[in-house]
Amino acid sequence: MTAPTPLLDLFKRGDVPRDVRLQAAQGALAPRALEQVGILVLLLADPDPEVRDTANQTLNRIPVAELAAFLARSDVPIGVREFFADRGILPAETPAPEADQPLVDTEAEVKEEAPAGANEDERRVSVTMQLNKMGFTDRLRAASKGSREMRAILIRDPNKMISATVLSSPKLTEQEVATFSRMTNVGEEILRIIGSNRAWTKNYGVVLGLTKNPKTPLAMSMNMMNRLNDRDLTQLSNDRNVPEPLRVAARKKVVAATSKK
Repeated sequence: MTAPTPLLDLFKRGDVPRDVRLQAAQGALAPRALEQVGILVLLLADPDPEVRDTANQTLNRIPVAELAAFLARSDVPIGVREFFADRGILPAETPAPEADQPLVDTEAEVKEEAPAGANEDERRVSVTMQLNKMGFTDRLRAASKGSREMRAILIRDPNKMISATVLSSPKLTEQEVATFSRMTNVGEEILRIIGSNRAWTKNYGVVLGLTKNPKTPLAMSMNMMNRLNDRDLTQLSNDRNVPEPLRVAARKKVVAATSKK
């Protein structure tokens, strides 16, 4: 499976308060389909009986045909298929598209409250004020179901559940991920999640952003450096904003490449 599962990973670690677990069990917290199903299955073993029962009811609401088509996707883990096989649901012959939309979604999108005709700066200020008025649960919804501008702000949220939900949003685009990879005001864990995802790091913009970001873990940026083209490698070798070991390594590669010509 190449898709990152930052939200599912938090649930597995037990870092999720009860009200959020119940929200997820109801289908109100709706990350990508693959991650949502994983969370619902995990919540069937939750210590809280209401959370367990709600998760079970939500899974039972998913139409069997839709679930069977989902199970036929190539990115569904074997363990998930085995779980549903025990429930009598087998993969369909024709898989569902490997799209990001959740299988259950009980909440509407979070709309921006920016005034009509606002320019980009005015809109950003308005959205920031809107988010600042929100409590934790509403910010969590905005991270998953809000606008692109909301995600750009909430990816920097100090609460790791909020920022993880941004990366789990079914509305997230690869272009946004490339932008996040260049941001120096996001948590190191966000950069680590991005860099660990094979699908996202197929994008050269993501690779370049992570390599040049001084907050990227050094081992990761050293590995990404090997994928840079000659022009970007030369620029990196002179970039005073990156860690010294990375700049030195880039310089050695540039010298080695030059000597072969």
